[in-house]
Amino acid sequence: MTSVKQEKFNYQSTYPEDNFESAYEDFLQNHAEYKKSCLLSKWRETEYKRLDENQQIYLDYTGGGLYASSQLKQHLSLLEHKVLGNPHSANPTSQAMTDMVEDARNYVLKYFNTDSDKYIAVFTANASGALKLVGESYPFNSGTQYALTFDNHNSVNGIREYARKKGARIKYIPVDIPDLRLQQQSLFSVLDTADRTSHNLFAYPAQSNFSGDKHSLDWIKTAQNKGWDVLLDAAAFVPANKLDLNVYNPDFVCISFYKMFGYPTGIGALLIRKDVCKKLIRPWFSGGTVNFASVQGNAHVLAQNEAAFEDGTVNYLNIPAIKTGLQHLEKAGIESISVRITALTDWLLKHLYTLQHSNGRSMIRLYGPANTEQRGATISLNIYSPDGHLLDYRRIEELANEKGISLRTGCFCNPGAGEAAEELTAEDMHAAFKEGDEINLPRFLQIIQHRENKSAGAIRISLGIASNFADVYRFLSFASTFRDKNNLNIGKATMDIAGCRVIRDGS
Repeated sequence: MTSVKQEKFNYQSTYPEDNFESAYEDFLQNHAEYKKSCLLSKWRETEYKRLDENQQIYLDYTGGGLYASSQLKQHLSLLEHKVLGNPHSANPTSQAMTDMVEDARNYVLKYFNTDSDKYIAVFTANASGALKLVGESYPFNSGTQYALTFDNHNSVNGIREYARKKGARIKYIPVDIPDLRLQQQSLFSVLDTADRTSHNLFAYPAQSNFSGDKHSLDWIKTAQNKGWDVLLDAAAFVPANKLDLNVYNPDFVCISFYKMFGYPTGIGALLIRKDVCKKLIRPWFSGGTVNFASVQGNAHVLAQNEAAFEDGTVNYLNIPAIKTGLQHLEKAGIESISVRITALTDWLLKHLYTLQHSNGRSMIRLYGPANTEQRGATISLNIYSPDGHLLDYRRIEELANEKGISLRTGCFCNPGAGEAAEELTAEDMHAAFKEGDEINLPRFLQIIQHRENKSAGAIRISLGIASNFADVYRFLSFASTFRDKNNLNIGKATMDIAGCRVIRDGS
């Protein structure tokens, strides 16, 4: 049984600790399944001990996973003792590296319960790079359709630009509020419109990176039977869930390895069903993607399978670390990770819903499913004042930083889910785009706050392999400090997030 001592932080908290032990014992009584993840509790003290050594509460696993110390040691040992060169040549160092790259590729397929007879695994720079390969290569034309759900990541939304330029029709499938579940009747209505004489692409996330909602994997077969190719964004799903490609057969799957196990960054993958690979038409060729090319002949012959999609030299020295990371997850047990973080999510959701101001008004507005049924360990929320006004999430993030809490704020590159969550309208969005190239998130916040006290972002916390009860308890303690507070009480934000890459001091 996991002890209170194991779960408790090893430094003096600024929050009252009176209720921690009783809260933890109550948690264990109501979530007996948590006790089965004792290996992960031990790993928190060994593999991930830097969290407590640095007094960090990490709640951003949907943004990026954490690597274990043993992963780094194993990979560093390989680099230290092997002589490895650029692959795809016949020299000894190149051949050794080629073997490792192909071993990692085959291990990826094995991990997802498939093999090279059914799927090819293309290594990319990230999940976005995988999605771009589909967007630029899919045979969109004036007779094709691209259907996608409201709660897709921007890298899936971005495929619509390829579709639009080639004349394809674009259809979005909305979500309901407040749980942000997909409107299934709308989904099936759109799927029924497929023209079987043409190409149709349907894209959706296995798990929303905004709301944590898990969409049904049964939609894959349903869509395919109606004449659609299916692109499954599995980036937020596979860090804590098993994707069995022997049971579910999406045509395209994008994944991000650093979100699964922290290291290496800079490598993702696109898994392509072999029987649909011939549909993709690459718009260019590069080093490594051709079997033959000529300047004077003004022609080229594209390579087969994954070689046709891996532009230039792959990130070969880091690719062996993928196998190490997958083996680490296998040792932990993906079901054990899922059970553990589901228990923590369940406790946190229930207690967040109970937070109230002295006047009885709810402090928290949660976006997404209200319980853990068909939802992951990603929770998006906003905090409101006693008079119902939104507390500035940028300021809340700053205050969280002071407590060593790493969470994320903004729209999380998922504008559709954010717009639905805050009930933003097309008119609201058109008001923003009238600003032209000057529009950014801070400017949009100014615009939208004058339109019925709406928001344009949220606070997101997410759990993962190294999360424990102390983490969620500390976040709840932090959230409770905003009881009876308003924006004047908490102070003005000193930073602005002008875009996904730009954070500036606003003081």
